[in-house]
Amino acid sequence: MARRVPPQNAAMFGVPPPRRALNDANESAFSRFIREEVFAPEKTMGNINILAAAGVFAAGVFVARTWGDLLVPA
Repeated sequence: MARRVPPQNAAMFGVPPPRRALNDANESAFSRFIREEVFAPEKTMGNINILAAAGVFAAGVFVARTWGDLLVPA
């Protein structure tokens, strides 16, 4: 069987995405985190998954607190 070799320009674990240029030299670490992690287009799907999981968790807590007494036999 032939050995598969990665392309010459590929890194060992893949090429990391290029960092975006810093818009403001006086930008705080929190602002940079929000810009690079929350509003970055390449991280939209992961952020939607986290938001959906938090919504399902909150709905479960709401249902358990509202109708939890119906789950326990009297």
